[in-house]
Amino acid sequence: MRTATYFFIFLNLSLALFEEPAVYPLPFLATSVLEVLCLLVFLGRLTHFAKVTLHNVFWKDTKNICIMVAILLSLTDLGIYGVLRLYGVRSIRWSRIVRPIFLINFAESRQIRRAFRSIRNTLPEITYVFLLFMFSLLMFSLMALKLFGERNLQTAEGLPYFRNYLEIVFDLYVLVTTANSPDVMMPAFDFSSWYALFFIAFVIVNTYIFMSLFLAVVYNNYKKHLKVMPGGACD
Repeated sequence: MRTATYFFIFLNLSLALFEEPAVYPLPFLATSVLEVLCLLVFLGRLTHFAKVTLHNVFWKDTKNICIMVAILLSLTDLGIYGVLRLYGVRSIRWSRIVRPIFLINFAESRQIRRAFRSIRNTLPEITYVFLLFMFSLLMFSLMALKLFGERNLQTAEGLPYFRNYLEIVFDLYVLVTTANSPDVMMPAFDFSSWYALFFIAFVIVNTYIFMSLFLAVVYNNYKKHLKVMPGGACD
């Protein structure tokens, strides 16, 4: 039963690869039949679980409620999408975002729920480090706007260089990953080699200090919550 449940969960999640828009599109009838089959299996598994569980315990378990709601939403969305498709109206399968609920909330996915709950509990504690990083990014972006925005510099493609604040934020955010280094600083470096100090300081502060600090906070808090996570049949 556990293997079958995991198989149909994987099949349901993999449908996103074949539904429009997709790299390997399949006919709508094929994907809809597979999805209905998966939902019927989930409903059967839930019904089986209800038969071997006390009535009060079953209906008090939020995991079961989430699965039933996800099945209902998926069937409703599939029906609406199919009707609109018959009339030639383009729409979006918004119920795809509820498919991971099946992976998390079935009784067989206890370890996945533990990991998911640890991530959820870790997020509030890393918010402060993330806000500090964003503050540093915004401040460096403002400095870049003041340093380069009034010098009429251009990129190699002839586009304005560091004159729009939001574009500067994005470019410096990419620079944190060093994906656009050293291209992002070449117009400023060609104007004056001293401007390289700005980008060196940015990389030291944000890439080497903040990213290391961010990783350490995430790792330590995730490990702490994973260790103290209570067990039990209804976790």
